[in-house]
Amino acid sequence: MPNQDSFAEETWPLTLGLGWLPELPSWKDLLQDARRQAPETAFAAFQKLANTRMDFIRAGQLDKAIQRYLADHPASSPFASVRLALLGSGTLSHLLPGIRLAALRRGLLVDIYTGPYGMYRQELTDPASALFAFRPEVVCFSFDAEHLAPAGGSPEDTLANLEFCWRTAGDALGAAVVQQTALPRFPLLMGSNEDRFPQSRATVLRVVNERIRAASAAHGVSLLSVDTWSAVDGVASWFPHGLWYSAKQEVHPRAAMFYGELLGRLLGAMRGRSGKCLVLDLDNTLWGGVIGDDGLDGIALGQGSPAGEAFLAMQRYARQLAERGVILAVCSKNDYSNAIAPFERHPEMVLRPADIACFVANWQDKAANLRVIAETLNIGLDSLVFVDDNPAERRLIRTELPMVAVPELPEDPAGYVATLSAAGYFEALHLTAEDTSRTLLYRANRSREALRASSTDLGSYLQGLAMQLHWSPFDSSGLKRITQLINKTNQFNLTTRRYTEAETGSILRGPEALTLQLRLTDVHGDNGMIGVIIAYPRPDHGLLIDTWLMSCRVLGRGVEQAALNILAEQARVRGYTVLHGLYRPSPKNGMVREHYKALGFDLVRTLEDGATEWVLPLDRFTGLPAPMEILKGDACHPAMSMSS
Repeated sequence: MPNQDSFAEETWPLTLGLGWLPELPSWKDLLQDARRQAPETAFAAFQKLANTRMDFIRAGQLDKAIQRYLADHPASSPFASVRLALLGSGTLSHLLPGIRLAALRRGLLVDIYTGPYGMYRQELTDPASALFAFRPEVVCFSFDAEHLAPAGGSPEDTLANLEFCWRTAGDALGAAVVQQTALPRFPLLMGSNEDRFPQSRATVLRVVNERIRAASAAHGVSLLSVDTWSAVDGVASWFPHGLWYSAKQEVHPRAAMFYGELLGRLLGAMRGRSGKCLVLDLDNTLWGGVIGDDGLDGIALGQGSPAGEAFLAMQRYARQLAERGVILAVCSKNDYSNAIAPFERHPEMVLRPADIACFVANWQDKAANLRVIAETLNIGLDSLVFVDDNPAERRLIRTELPMVAVPELPEDPAGYVATLSAAGYFEALHLTAEDTSRTLLYRANRSREALRASSTDLGSYLQGLAMQLHWSPFDSSGLKRITQLINKTNQFNLTTRRYTEAETGSILRGPEALTLQLRLTDVHGDNGMIGVIIAYPRPDHGLLIDTWLMSCRVLGRGVEQAALNILAEQARVRGYTVLHGLYRPSPKNGMVREHYKALGFDLVRTLEDGATEWVLPLDRFTGLPAPMEILKGDACHPAMSMSS
C-alpha cells in the first residue's frame, strides 16, 4: 500500500486508482487541518481532499473524519443531502466510504441505509420496516452473481424478482431505482464457446445482464454497470476470491473506491451535477506541437504517426460527446487567427468551427477565460470540465476555480481518451432529443445574438424572432426530458425541488396537479423544452406553484410573462381564483428572487431562511404582454428541426 503522503500504485488499473484525480502533497496534514476548521471552511477542505487520488485506506480515514465532524457539527453542511438505500445479498459495508466521497466530489452529502443482511425483500414489503422509516430517495440494488444466477435458477425467475423490487421501491417508497448488473465472475466451462452450453452459470449470468439492460430501460431504472467496467479493468481486479468465501465481499477493497465513484456519478446525474461543457486546450491537447510556431503543416495530427493518431482519437471522442449532448468550447493561449486555422483548413481535423459553441483564444489567463466561457454559455462554472496537457495550467485552474473539473492527463496523448472516459464527468441517465441537438441549439443562439446586436431596440429584436411558445400538460413522451430539466436547472428555478422519474410519473398520472411543459421555437430553430411548471390546489380555491423552472438561454424574451398567462388561464378553467408563489433561495437561484414581484404578485411574507411567499388574485389579472404566439398541443414534441 502507498504511504500516507504519496499515492502511487502504477500496477493498479487507471479506474481503480482514480487516475484522473490529482495527487495532493501533505495529504495527511491537510486532513488534520480540515478537522480543526470551522464549518464554513471545513467542508470545502473535505471536498478538496475527496477530489484527490486515494486508496481504500485513505478513503476510510477521510470518510471517518467527515462522519465525526458531522456528528459534532450537525446541520452544518452546505451540501445538498441524498438518502440512499443500498440493498444487496452480500457484504456492502466496505463500499460506503467510496460512495460518500464520490457524492461529496459532486457537492452531495449522502446518508446511506444498508439494512439487515440479505433481508431486502422483507423490508420492501413491510411498511413498518426500518427501510420505510428511512424514506430513501434512491434505492440501489447491489446483488452478487450467486444471487442473480443461482445454481439451477433461470433468468426469467431472476428478472421477475428484480421487477418486483423495482416496482415496490418506486411505487411504495417513491424512490429512484438503480440496479447493479452482475459481476461476470463465474469460471468458464467451454472457454471461448461458452454460450454453446446454456446451462453454464457464466452463460446464464450473461443472459441475466442482457435482460436487466432491456427491462431496466422499460421500467425507468438506472444501471450501475459493473460488468462493463470489470471488462475494462479485468474481473480479477474486482473479485476477491478469498474475501468472498470468508466474508461474502464480492467487490475487492481496492475496487471499492471506483464502485463508489460509479454510484456517485449516478447520484450526481440525478441531481443535475454532471458536467455540461468540455473545454479544450489546443496545443498538445487536440494536436501535437504549437500551432503558432510549427504552422499548419508542422503540427502532429492524423494518420502517419502514433502521436497524430492519438490526437485524432481525442478529437473523435470529443465529437462523439458533442453528438450526445455535451457542449464543446475552446480555451487557448494563442492568437485567434492561429488557433482557428486548423479547425478551418487542416485536412485531418475532425472538429470544425461549427462544433465549438464558444471559442476563446487570446493571451489572458485561462481562469479569466473560463469565466468568460461560462458567462457566454450561461452555465455555471461547476458545469465545466477543462482539459489541458500543461500541469501548471491545471494547477492554476484548480486553485483559482476549484469548482471546475480538471482531470489529470498522462504524458502520452494515447491515454487521453481512456482517462476522460474513466473519469465519467458527463454521466447521463437518459438521452433526449434536446441532448442530441444541443450543439445546434447553441449555434442557433449565436444567430439570435447576432440578430440582437443588429436590432435598434429590444422590441424589434423580439418581433424579428417570430417566436412560438408551445405548451401542454405533462405526458409520457416528455417525461424523461421533464425530469431532466427538474434535476438540472439551478438558476431560473423558484424552489429547486427535485423529483425522480417515478415521482414525475406519479404527478403526471395524478389528477390534482396542474402541470405545464413549454417549448419555444423561432426563426432560428427549435429551442427544445425550456420550461416546467407544477402547481397544486390550496384550500382557498387557489393554486400553489410548487415548481417553476426555465432554461436560462431563453431569458429576456418575454417567455416568463407568456408562461404566467398560460398558467393563469388554465387555473381559471379549473375554477381556481388565486395563484400562490413560493421562492426558496439556493446558492444559484438569486436571479429569480424578484420574479414574482416583476410579474405582479404581492408579497405575503418573508421567512427566516430568506424564502418568500407571494399571491396573485386572478380576478385582477388581465394578462401580460408577450411577444410570441401561444399554441397548445402535440407541438411540444416536434422532431428537432434546427436551422443551420
